[in-house]
Amino acid sequence: MQSSPHSLLLLPILLVLCSPCAYGFGTTGPITASFGRDEFFCTIDASGKQNVICWGMNTSSSLPPSSSASSYFTGIPAMASLSGGEGFICGILANTSQAYCWTASKPGTDLVPPAYQNTAYSNIAAGNNHVCAIRGSYYSDHDSGTVDCWEIVRTSNNSLSSKQSDLYYDQSTSSLELNRVVSGEGFTCGALRQGGLVCWGPTSSNLGVSNVSDKFIALASGRNSICGISNVTGDLKCWGDADSYADPPVQIQLASLSAGANHFCGIRADNHAVQCWGSFNPSSVPKGSGFVAIASSDYTNCGIREVDLLLDCWLVNASKPDFDPPLELSSPGLCSASSCSQGEFAFNGSILNEPDLTSLCVRKDLQICLPCGSNCSDGFFLSSPCTENADRVCTACSLCQNSSCWDVCKLQSPEEIHRRRWHHLRRLLLIIGSAALCFLLILTCGCLFPCLIAKRKGQGTKKQPKSCIGKADQEGDMNVGLHSSPSTASCPGMPQVFRLSELKDATNGFKEFNELGRGGYGFVYKAVLADGRVVAVKRANAATIIHTNNRDFEMELEILCKIRHCNIVNLLGYCAEMGERLLVYEYMPHGTLYDHLHGGLSPLNWSLRIKISMQVAKGVEYLHKELVPPIAHKDLKSSNILLDSEWGARIADFGLLITSSDKDLSGDMESDVYNFGIVLLEILSGRKAYDRDFTPPNIVEWAVPLIKQGKAAAIIDRYINLPRNVEPLLKLADIAGLAVRENPRFRKLAVLGETRAFAFASIHLLLLIFTK
Repeated sequence: MQSSPHSLLLLPILLVLCSPCAYGFGTTGPITASFGRDEFFCTIDASGKQNVICWGMNTSSSLPPSSSASSYFTGIPAMASLSGGEGFICGILANTSQAYCWTASKPGTDLVPPAYQNTAYSNIAAGNNHVCAIRGSYYSDHDSGTVDCWEIVRTSNNSLSSKQSDLYYDQSTSSLELNRVVSGEGFTCGALRQGGLVCWGPTSSNLGVSNVSDKFIALASGRNSICGISNVTGDLKCWGDADSYADPPVQIQLASLSAGANHFCGIRADNHAVQCWGSFNPSSVPKGSGFVAIASSDYTNCGIREVDLLLDCWLVNASKPDFDPPLELSSPGLCSASSCSQGEFAFNGSILNEPDLTSLCVRKDLQICLPCGSNCSDGFFLSSPCTENADRVCTACSLCQNSSCWDVCKLQSPEEIHRRRWHHLRRLLLIIGSAALCFLLILTCGCLFPCLIAKRKGQGTKKQPKSCIGKADQEGDMNVGLHSSPSTASCPGMPQVFRLSELKDATNGFKEFNELGRGGYGFVYKAVLADGRVVAVKRANAATIIHTNNRDFEMELEILCKIRHCNIVNLLGYCAEMGERLLVYEYMPHGTLYDHLHGGLSPLNWSLRIKISMQVAKGVEYLHKELVPPIAHKDLKSSNILLDSEWGARIADFGLLITSSDKDLSGDMESDVYNFGIVLLEILSGRKAYDRDFTPPNIVEWAVPLIKQGKAAAIIDRYINLPRNVEPLLKLADIAGLAVRENPRFRKLAVLGETRAFAFASIHLLLLIFTK
């Protein structure tokens, strides 16, 4: 567990971090959990009143999404900090600094023994069946004091009560000055003001803590173990049950700690991501998200996300919790009267985009100091450093515009782009030179065979094609067949006829590194044409060519020629040379909607997601109602929705669009509406249409019952910044519910128009919220 040279660079920052940064089981913070069979979580909200929000198994899901804190558990006074034990939670009252403990079944009943109810405390830590707290006013500058401890007793009827006890009284520690305590199963450990760690209680000897002189940046305890970050070396030091802190992070500096029953988690100092070790499932830890605070129980972890202060939960050994946290903003840290130190910033409530919310504390002289981040997660670059009033700013790599972010985002520099363009220019010059030579040869041949030319002229003029496909007149030339290249004639989009050699050069010979995707039809390649245009080339595979005759291909081209819309990926041209079937489309630089929702590309904010919903609706409506004759897509899904350079949504990949009858067309349109509803659910939830990691795996079976029960907030994606007012998103969920009705007769095609009208109003609202 030795620190690396890189980690030592971060040490000056860590040395000044304050004790309230250590949040978790057995310690105190803005979010905490009880553990055992009566598991529930509580957090201090961001209203500025320091109210407490609590939720638990099968609790929050039965409440309306707009419920206030009192709707979850009532009767809990405002809190300065929280700490959880087995089946109960304790806190320090925001106004009086007195201790207060409660259960989920009786939140209005104080479990603190009468002898301690009128004492002021500055720090509190709940263990499995006891509580210890340090005496002193919470907001005073005096940061240490002596400790009081009491037991929480489970009675015969399974309720909890409290009592004074000698089990946690140790004569040798009763007069010590402590500035922090953490508690586990049968023990409490305290950090001494002058440095060192002391433990007491019936099981404290099992920890093996002795001769410790360090001061600690953070401390957290599990049931039978304790870990701390030394402020001398920055090393992680642990004692007790070794299985609970097995495989600790190596060469990763942590800014804070939390602990569950048999595992530990920390918030990384660089990008504020979660790092866990001990007995847990690594795949359950959220990736790519920064947190300001986390808390753990036996089964569940919950944290407060740094981007929007929303709650996020995940199971210790699975990927999805059995309950969802409320859609509420939480306090990112503990309010303090002290000024922030170097390496910290004072959190400013104005970033929450709430006009009436500037302070998150009950008193104007209080503030929340948080550790600065020094780096960003993958897919983002550091665009602004941390200041005294704001953390560092991370920006999506899709917005990278200069050399400061090229290396981080793995983007090409202008010099590299220029080199590639010069390479293509040289290739173009070579092609032009070859063409000129061929022209001279042809001219020479024309001079040698004038009689042949005269004979050809006497054969008369061919008929001109009347469609954009340019079909050959077989009566005029019986030799024109599969290997000829159709010529163009007038059609709405005037698609260009490309030569096979031209498209081979543009795709570097259809090499794999130019591949954008593949499907049942064939492959799609990125291509740079000789004139510098970037396009996408769709190349049919052998099976497609064998099973589709020339007539079907020509009919598809006829249809594609007619389609011209800003929310459709429009056809630019084609090639039918040497048995190949190639379609050339507009290039969409931002990839598919699927990849942004599920594939690791930069996430889309809500203004973009709702705009995309509107644009997909417009595209489908164009195909169904405005195009003559109307057509159905028949394969509408998030992977067939592409994003252009302006982040506009374009529907792609129609395949063969021929519909045999009006009845089939009507059914296909109903299917399009159903699939559009699935796309809306993906946009709202960030979840795949079908995912075996969830129960039920089908997104419709999961989301629709919640929408029907008025619990649409439970499906909303919490991995992106949400406005406090989620009504537009709930309305979009209602529209999605209409689109995926089981009986096709009840699926209203008008849902597309309703989405458009709703989206225009919602985008305006969300843009106001996100750009304030």
